[in-house]
Parts: sequence; C-alpha cells; structure tokens
Amino acid sequence: MSVVDDAGAMLLAEFRAWLVRERGLAPETVRCYCQHAGKFLGELPDPLDAAVRQLDSGQVSSFMIAYCRDRNTWSAKAMATSLRALLRFLHVAGHTPVGLAAAVPAVAGWRLAALPRGLDAAVVARLLGSCDRATVVGRRDYAILTLLARLGLRGAEVAGLQLGDIDWRAGEVTVHGKGNRIDRLPLPADVGDAIVGYLIAGRPACAARTVFCTVRAPHRRLTAAAVRGIMGQACRRAGLRRVGAHRLRHTLATDMLRAGASLPQVGQVLRHRSQLSTTIYAKVDENALRPLARPWPTGARS
Repeated sequence: MSVVDDAGAMLLAEFRAWLVRERGLAPETVRCYCQHAGKFLGELPDPLDAAVRQLDSGQVSSFMIAYCRDRNTWSAKAMATSLRALLRFLHVAGHTPVGLAAAVPAVAGWRLAALPRGLDAAVVARLLGSCDRATVVGRRDYAILTLLARLGLRGAEVAGLQLGDIDWRAGEVTVHGKGNRIDRLPLPADVGDAIVGYLIAGRPACAARTVFCTVRAPHRRLTAAAVRGIMGQACRRAGLRRVGAHRLRHTLATDMLRAGASLPQVGQVLRHRSQLSTTIYAKVDENALRPLARPWPTGARS
C-alpha cells in the first residue's frame, strides 16, 4: 500500500482537515503530523480501509519499535506524537472501533538532560559571511540567517513571515508563532537592511505574499524544510559540520545570558509560553551559577 494511492490520500486529507478544524494546529505542525502518519499508513496492507478497521495495539507497538530503531530521540518522539494524533482521529471519525492512541509506546527521554548548544560568535559570522550577497540567492539566504540569529525565530516562523508583517515606520515585525501565538518584535537595523536588500534586488514579483520565496519559477513561498536546507548549505560553504537552524536560537539565548540578561528576559525574547521552556538555559547562566560553585579544596596532601 502506498500513501499516494486514492484510499491513503483521502484518509490523509481527512486527517489534515481534522487537525486544522478540531486541533487548530499550525500549518507546519499539520504537515509534519501528516508526513509521519503517511509512513504508518504506508506500512498497512491492502485494502487500507479493512486494515484500519482491524488495527490492533500489537501492530501499533511493532511499527513504533521498528521505526525507532537507529533513529534519534527527537525523530522517535515526533513519530509517537503524530501517530497518537492519527489514532485519535481514526477512532473519533469511526474508522477504528476502539481508541489505540494509548498503544503508542512512550519514547525515553529526559527533559533538561543536555546543555543548550549555542554557537560561537565567530561561527555565526562565518555562516553569514558564506552568503554571496552579489547574487539573489545570497541576499535571500543572508536575510534568512540574520533573522534566525538576531531575533531567534524558528524556521517555520521565518518561512511564514508575510510582507504585511513588517511595519517599517514603527520598526517592528509581527511573528506568527507556535499555538497561533502572535507577537510584535522590534526590527533591528541590520535585520531590516538585510531584508530590504533582498526585497529590492532579489525577491521575484509573484502571487505569494510571504517575504521569502523560491528563486526559480514557478515562484512559491519557502517552507520550514527549505529554511533548514538553507542553514545546511551555509554550514557546508563555511566548512562547518551541519547544524540545525534552531542552534541560532540557542545561540541568541546563551549570548543574552552571558551579557547579563535574566531568564525571564530570555523567555520573553524567545516567546516561550511557559517558563519551564526557558529553564534549560539556567545551565549556561554563568552569573547565576557562579555563587553556587563550591571552592576547590586546598591544603596539604597526605
């Protein structure tokens, strides 16, 4: 069974509509959920409607065990979350007689177990400097990387930025974040200059209302995956090991802390809905941790 077959495509379309209508999820989240759901449905035998009706907890658990083999924690968690959503939908919509969301095994992971990994200022400079601003692609990519580094935006937020979201007179930008949250942020001069450089000499005239578009026709809005790809290409040009766009968000947070900002201030800039999301940066808050460090014991050795 391939998810591009009619039965699979129709079921995914129904799932997508349910996520938007009932869950109110952001477009990028819906896309990710459907992508993972398609992988699960693609493993079911033909005919799909009968396979879905006869679905049991053993099949769900077996799929997750096989899928998670040799995958990292974040990839496994993304599949688990998406699969639970799909199974809830299948039960609510009457495709399965019982709810099977609880059959998805939990993925082991410990919150706050790792340090947030920021980048050195020299590394960020190399990433930005790798963009050839004499070209359209270079001007676009430079503006995208500058937004990621200076405002700590998520990749999906950069991809979804609309032309009307920038208030040039007020020097502000409206960001449509996770959970339909809308925030207005100050637009630093260097970020504004980078965007203007692309808009004036680079952005194609097209129907898309997003700030950033594809370079080749037919011109379309960029996706979050495209933003991740732009970050990866910048790493390659700069001779660096590939890192995700989210590392620039971590970099902004750690730089703020080292400059004396408090955790609540960092949370405001990163637009965290919960203070718990910001607590991971307490591990790199050197100013707050310094008084807690015990002096190294001294004295004569026996």
